[in-house]
Amino acid sequence: MATVRTARTNWSGNLAEGSGIVHFASSGRPDADVTWAARSQDANGKTSPEELIAAAHSSCFSMALSAGLTKAGTPPQSLQTSASVTFDPAAGGITGIALTVRGTVAGISAEDFVAAANEAKAGCPVSKALAGVDNITLDASLA
Repeated sequence: MATVRTARTNWSGNLAEGSGIVHFASSGRPDADVTWAARSQDANGKTSPEELIAAAHSSCFSMALSAGLTKAGTPPQSLQTSASVTFDPAAGGITGIALTVRGTVAGISAEDFVAAANEAKAGCPVSKALAGVDNITLDASLA
């Protein structure tokens, strides 16, 4: 069964001086402030699209790796995954994503863990979405 998750952002003002509030409609998580300065300079307690992408990628990758390891008969005791998304406005946007994972997994060699991690990286739905999406829809209107 397909699921749909929804977030929305209310933005006020121009790009450089404006600000927004990201509302996590599906989960009810606390709202998060977002600004251009927080995106292109220091976060200063605010989030950015790139941080949200990093959160999505690190959690999706962890789930994919856990599933692959479990299917292979070596379920992980723990996985610590970080995703670092590099944003460079001068270079056109997101220029790289670095995934780092450290796992505690009994009964698996280092080589097999690396292979499983590479499979998870290739198969994770967020990895696939970030590689390019053929069908992006848009519903746009003025308020």
